[in-house]
Amino acid sequence: MRHLTALVFLLAAAIWGTAFMVTKVGLEWLPPALFAALRFDLAAVLLFALATWHGDRLRPAGRREWRPILAGGVLLIGVHHALLFAGQQFVTSAVAAVLLGLIPVITPALTRLTAARKRLDRTGALGVGLGFVGVVTIANPDPSNLAGSTLLGIALVLGSALVFALGAILTHDSEATLPLLAEQAWMMLVGAVVLHATSALLPGESLAAVVWTTEGILALVYLAVVAGVGGFGLYFWLLRRVGPVEVSLLEYVIPIFAAVSGWAVLDETLAPTTVVGFAVIFGGFVLVKRRTIRAELRRWQEEPVAQTQHAD
Repeated sequence: MRHLTALVFLLAAAIWGTAFMVTKVGLEWLPPALFAALRFDLAAVLLFALATWHGDRLRPAGRREWRPILAGGVLLIGVHHALLFAGQQFVTSAVAAVLLGLIPVITPALTRLTAARKRLDRTGALGVGLGFVGVVTIANPDPSNLAGSTLLGIALVLGSALVFALGAILTHDSEATLPLLAEQAWMMLVGAVVLHATSALLPGESLAAVVWTTEGILALVYLAVVAGVGGFGLYFWLLRRVGPVEVSLLEYVIPIFAAVSGWAVLDETLAPTTVVGFAVIFGGFVLVKRRTIRAELRRWQEEPVAQTQHAD
């Protein structure tokens, strides 16, 4: 199970990391908030279809099942993406990456205000901080750009990070009894409604502003099917098993896949600071997961001994 969890973690990071590259392509043809809303419209339809085909119960029963749906849909999907897209109008992608990298720092602090049980010790907290340093190193933001109207953008993106962390904690703390596919479908639908409302309030956001091209349609489908249905499915699977603190560490691995996919597909350069940032993030992960790594190394060392004794 621990190997499966690690594999799912890396796969989720890869999917959401490449989504940054795909989003950059899609934003050339679609307004940002409407782009996100349409993405989750399509994802919700697919998830409801999958849940129906699987024979799952679709209708939530009572407050206990509506609570994680509303927390995940409104906060993780709706408000988070609305604030993020609004903020990215005023800040660079590098600054946004650094602010989203605060999610693993914010999450352990918020768990002290909730019923979440899993928290980091001091060494683990040091590893989280080291990971944030790695994200800053990769993003390499220009301090001269952090002035004027960008302060509004910083506040909006920081708010999106705070909302995402809070949404993950509240969703995890709720008792999940509705089948996962149906629960995710409702979350996507709720989030899409929030994003459509946001799009309606933003100037220049309408279907008339959409330029339907092959690239834009493919980007929308990828974000809805792969990053939406697949990525969030893996995310909520991890959230149920490892909790909000550890799953928040995805924000430290996602930039790695984003940088590599941008380099491979969009010919973006990989600066020396990017390589250094990868190394720093890896060091932070080693500190956070040191007990798991130590136990795994011990198991590998003991296996040959056990096999030898069995052969004797």
